[in-house]
Amino acid sequence: MNRKYVMLLAALAAASLVTGGCQQRMQGDKFGQKTGEANPSVTGKLQEPGSTGQSASDQSSAGSKLAGADDTMITTKVKAALLAEPGLKSQQIDVATKDATVTLAGSVDSDIVRDRAKQIALSTEGVKNVVDNMNPKNTG
Repeated sequence: MNRKYVMLLAALAAASLVTGGCQQRMQGDKFGQKTGEANPSVTGKLQEPGSTGQSASDQSSAGSKLAGADDTMITTKVKAALLAEPGLKSQQIDVATKDATVTLAGSVDSDIVRDRAKQIALSTEGVKNVVDNMNPKNTG
Protein backbone atom coordinates (compact mmCIF):
# COMPACT_ATOMS: atom_id res chain seq x y z
CA MET A 1 0.00 0.00 0.00
CA ASN A 2 2.82 2.42 0.87
CA ARG A 3 4.58 1.74 -2.41
CA LYS A 4 1.35 2.48 -4.29
CA TYR A 5 1.05 5.78 -2.42
CA VAL A 6 4.62 6.79 -3.30
CA MET A 7 4.16 5.83 -6.95
CA LEU A 8 0.90 7.79 -7.10
CA LEU A 9 2.61 10.81 -5.55
CA ALA A 10 5.48 10.61 -8.04
CA ALA A 11 3.07 10.18 -10.98
CA LEU A 12 0.99 13.18 -9.89
CA ALA A 13 4.09 15.34 -9.52
CA ALA A 14 5.37 14.32 -12.95
CA ALA A 15 1.96 14.95 -14.51
CA SER A 16 1.75 18.42 -12.98
CA LEU A 17 5.19 19.31 -14.33
CA VAL A 18 4.30 18.05 -17.80
CA THR A 19 0.95 19.82 -17.97
CA GLY A 20 2.41 23.04 -16.60
CA GLY A 21 4.87 23.13 -19.48
CA CYS A 22 2.17 22.48 -22.07
CA GLN A 23 0.27 25.69 -21.59
CA GLN A 24 0.71 27.95 -24.56
CA ARG A 25 -0.75 31.34 -25.15
CA MET A 26 -1.52 32.49 -28.61
CA GLN A 27 -0.80 36.14 -29.20
CA GLY A 28 -1.93 38.10 -32.20
CA ASP A 29 -3.50 35.13 -33.98
CA LYS A 30 -6.86 35.64 -35.62
CA PHE A 31 -9.33 33.01 -36.66
CA GLY A 32 -9.95 33.08 -40.38
CA GLN A 33 -6.55 34.60 -41.17
CA LYS A 34 -5.53 33.88 -44.73
CA THR A 35 -2.73 31.41 -45.21
CA GLY A 36 -0.74 33.79 -47.41
CA GLU A 37 -0.62 36.55 -44.78
CA ALA A 38 2.33 36.72 -42.44
CA ASN A 39 1.56 36.73 -38.76
CA PRO A 40 2.76 40.10 -37.40
CA SER A 41 4.19 38.48 -34.26
CA VAL A 42 6.52 36.39 -36.45
CA THR A 43 7.53 38.98 -39.04
CA GLY A 44 11.21 39.84 -38.79
CA LYS A 45 12.03 37.01 -36.42
CA LEU A 46 13.47 34.52 -38.89
CA GLN A 47 17.07 33.59 -38.16
CA GLU A 48 19.92 32.06 -40.02
CA PRO A 49 20.06 28.25 -39.85
CA GLY A 50 21.94 27.13 -36.74
CA SER A 51 21.32 30.31 -34.72
CA THR A 52 19.23 30.12 -31.57
CA GLY A 53 17.56 33.48 -32.00
CA GLN A 54 17.71 34.14 -28.26
CA SER A 55 19.56 36.90 -26.52
CA ALA A 56 21.77 36.09 -23.54
CA SER A 57 19.06 37.29 -21.15
CA ASP A 58 16.45 35.10 -22.89
CA GLN A 59 18.75 32.10 -22.61
CA SER A 60 19.49 32.70 -18.91
CA SER A 61 15.77 33.15 -18.24
CA ALA A 62 15.04 29.86 -19.98
CA GLY A 63 17.86 28.24 -18.01
CA SER A 64 16.47 29.47 -14.70
CA LYS A 65 13.02 28.11 -15.61
CA LEU A 66 14.55 24.73 -16.34
CA ALA A 67 16.50 24.86 -13.09
CA GLY A 68 13.25 25.60 -11.25
CA ALA A 69 11.63 22.57 -12.86
CA ASP A 70 14.65 20.45 -11.91
CA ASP A 71 14.46 21.71 -8.33
CA THR A 72 10.77 20.82 -8.19
CA MET A 73 11.51 17.33 -9.50
CA ILE A 74 14.35 16.88 -6.98
CA THR A 75 12.06 17.97 -4.13
CA THR A 76 9.42 15.48 -5.27
CA LYS A 77 11.96 12.65 -5.51
CA VAL A 78 13.38 13.37 -2.04
CA LYS A 79 9.91 13.57 -0.46
CA ALA A 80 8.91 10.29 -2.12
CA ALA A 81 12.11 8.59 -0.94
CA LEU A 82 11.58 9.83 2.63
CA LEU A 83 7.98 8.59 2.60
CA ALA A 84 9.11 5.20 1.29
CA GLU A 85 11.53 4.74 4.20
CA PRO A 86 9.70 2.96 7.06
CA GLY A 87 11.45 4.85 9.88
CA LEU A 88 11.00 8.27 8.24
CA LYS A 89 7.46 8.34 6.88
CA SER A 90 6.06 9.34 10.27
CA GLN A 91 8.54 12.21 10.71
CA GLN A 92 7.68 15.83 9.97
CA ILE A 93 10.48 16.70 7.55
CA ASP A 94 10.08 19.68 5.22
CA VAL A 95 12.00 19.52 1.94
CA ALA A 96 12.98 22.53 -0.17
CA THR A 97 15.37 22.69 -3.14
CA LYS A 98 17.25 25.63 -4.64
CA ASP A 99 19.89 25.13 -7.36
CA ALA A 100 20.05 21.37 -6.62
CA THR A 101 20.79 22.04 -2.92
CA VAL A 102 18.19 20.32 -0.73
CA THR A 103 17.27 21.82 2.64
CA LEU A 104 15.76 19.47 5.21
CA ALA A 105 13.95 21.07 8.13
CA GLY A 106 11.69 19.97 10.94
CA SER A 107 11.73 17.97 14.12
CA VAL A 108 12.87 14.33 14.06
CA ASP A 109 12.95 11.66 16.77
CA SER A 110 16.72 11.15 16.96
CA ASP A 111 20.14 11.78 15.45
CA ILE A 112 19.92 8.38 13.75
CA VAL A 113 16.73 9.41 11.94
CA ARG A 114 18.32 12.75 11.07
CA ASP A 115 21.39 11.06 9.57
CA ARG A 116 19.24 8.62 7.58
CA ALA A 117 17.17 11.48 6.12
CA LYS A 118 20.36 13.29 5.05
CA GLN A 119 21.73 10.07 3.55
CA ILE A 120 18.55 9.50 1.51
CA ALA A 121 18.51 13.10 0.28
CA LEU A 122 22.19 12.95 -0.77
CA SER A 123 21.65 9.69 -2.63
CA THR A 124 18.75 11.13 -4.64
CA GLU A 125 19.54 11.78 -8.30
CA GLY A 126 20.29 15.42 -9.07
CA VAL A 127 21.10 16.48 -5.50
CA LYS A 128 24.43 18.32 -5.17
CA ASN A 129 24.31 19.26 -1.49
CA VAL A 130 22.10 18.89 1.60
CA VAL A 131 21.56 21.58 4.23
CA ASP A 132 20.47 20.11 7.57
CA ASN A 133 18.05 22.29 9.53
CA MET A 134 16.44 19.34 11.38
CA ASN A 135 16.22 19.30 15.15
CA PRO A 136 16.36 15.93 16.94
CA LYS A 137 14.02 15.60 19.91
CA ASN A 138 16.56 13.47 21.76
CA THR A 139 20.06 12.20 21.02
CA GLY A 140 20.65 8.54 20.48
